[in-house]
This record gives sequence, structure tokens and C-alpha cells, in this order.
Amino acid sequence: VIAVFYNRGLELVSRVNDAGDVEATIDNRRVAAIRLRTDAPSSAYFFNPTTRLRIDVLFDFPLASAELMKEAATIKVQSQVLHVASERDLLRLKRIAKAKRSSPGDAQDIAFLEARRKRSRRARRPVDSR
Repeated sequence: VIAVFYNRGLELVSRVNDAGDVEATIDNRRVAAIRLRTDAPSSAYFFNPTTRLRIDVLFDFPLASAELMKEAATIKVQSQVLHVASERDLLRLKRIAKAKRSSPGDAQDIAFLEARRKRSRRARRPVDSR
């Protein structure tokens, strides 16, 4: 999975500042793999410095993985199959993360997901033909 992220220009984040902005990444995929094995974190995130895309990866789920898998989307990237939590579950996970670490990035993600869900609900409502 690390190779997939690095092939797409994403790098493991090694340091963030108090505002949650990325200050340093590990640009070598082998070093990143060793760091993840050695540190055994419950979560990590990858960041593309050019596009500013951030992908959170959970290794120790605060919700049962079987529960998350019920609604997860399956995406194949190259030869790797990835399971991505549903929007509803992502929102739940982000709320848990915000309560634990209070990162500004989590608050922004929550606002984005809530706005997306509201737009989606409005789009599914039947149109009044009066």
C-alpha cells in the first residue's frame, strides 16, 4: 500500500505544527515503511505536497472494522484493493479523531463532509411540481 501512495506522489507525514499543517514528510518509501513498522502507530497520514491532498490511514479502528466494511467502497488502484469507509462512517471517524486530538484539519474535514451530506440529501428530495 505504501508503494501505491508513493507512486501517486503522497509521502508519509512525519511532523505537523500546532495548527495541524504539515511541516515534514518522509520522501523515501523504504524509510517510511521501516518507520511504520517500528513505530506501529494506530493511524498515519500521507500527504502530497504539490496537490495538498491528505489521506488518513487507520491501523487500529475506533469502530469495529466489520461494521465499517458493511458500507465501505472497494477501489482497485494498480493491483492493490483498498476499502474506503462510507461518507457516514468517515464522518463518525472524524468526530472521534477530533475529540481525541482536536486537530484543525479534523474540524475542516467534518465541515466538508457535513456540507456534502446536506447537498446529497437535497439532491435526492423530490421536486415539487406545483
